[in-house]
Amino acid sequence: MTGIIYGSSTGNTENVAKMIADKLGDSELINVSELSADIIQKFDTVLLGSSTWGCGDLQDDWDSGIDTLKEADLSGKKVGFFGCGDSQMYADTFVDAIGLLYEAIDDSAAKVVGKTSTEGYEFDSSKAVVDGDFIGLVIDEDNQSEMTVERVDAWVESIK
Repeated sequence: MTGIIYGSSTGNTENVAKMIADKLGDSELINVSELSADIIQKFDTVLLGSSTWGCGDLQDDWDSGIDTLKEADLSGKKVGFFGCGDSQMYADTFVDAIGLLYEAIDDSAAKVVGKTSTEGYEFDSSKAVVDGDFIGLVIDEDNQSEMTVERVDAWVESIK
């Protein structure tokens, strides 16, 4: 079973989380404000989502959720990332939030899944880029909303 843990302020990330859940099937949506280590433990696969705010910050509900995530035993679990950002207004910190989530679990024994190409996006810098690819699914509802469904579909297929 897959746990889809997200933080959303405007609803964009929550909508993407719901799309992912619909495409995946056997999954559970969890708002990060309700996250506990026990919740993480019941899943084989954990998908972590956040919008990016300010100068590359996690969505507010992740403030305590990030500590829970860092303390969780992710050994043997598959972990994927998804996030929303604005590539034009915040080209220097585009989807940094999922890069911060990745950094939080980088030393764990989790298996990271779902990297995607940066092709088709215009931005200057992002903590979500690792070894030339995005660490996960990247959605820009502000400038490329017409690509959202296609990007979600392709990403879900890649992590199945």
